[in-house]
Amino acid sequence: MSQQNVEELVLVRTLNAPRELVFKVFTQAEHLVKWWGPKGLTMNVATVDLRPGGLFHYSMKLPDGQEMWGKFVFREIVEPELLVFTNAFSDAEGNTLRHPASPSWPLEILNTLLFEDDNGKTKLTMRGIPYAASEEERQTFDANRSNVQQGFAGTFAQLDEYLATLV
Repeated sequence: MSQQNVEELVLVRTLNAPRELVFKVFTQAEHLVKWWGPKGLTMNVATVDLRPGGLFHYSMKLPDGQEMWGKFVFREIVEPELLVFTNAFSDAEGNTLRHPASPSWPLEILNTLLFEDDNGKTKLTMRGIPYAASEEERQTFDANRSNVQQGFAGTFAQLDEYLATLV
């Protein structure tokens, strides 16, 4: 299976907030710490450098005290309508690491987020696909599609709750 034949993971959600605000909550540290990541984890933002080649570097602390790091590397930014970035697990210094629980998970996922105005609300379309991945990594991604969808459903529910406090 070639890279081009991997089916993208596509998530679509309508958010009850104007797209300028939704874009800000995806790109500003003071907002990201309030909603990004799985429920029950404490978010810490180390860096948000919103420019092509810039980095969103963060950690998530589990209730047991374990800490996991991740990063986005921004590729394209068109405020307030488009964000393109790769995301990966990392260490505290920002070096790319393998998934802590899945050694065959792709090192990087290429994400495209489209923010569309929908009569004062925002239609968010998020597309993700393994980037420069091996056949085994693509198969792992495909096999875990429903887990990723379920995880983002929880994250987006937190986003909905947070946006309700801002509008």
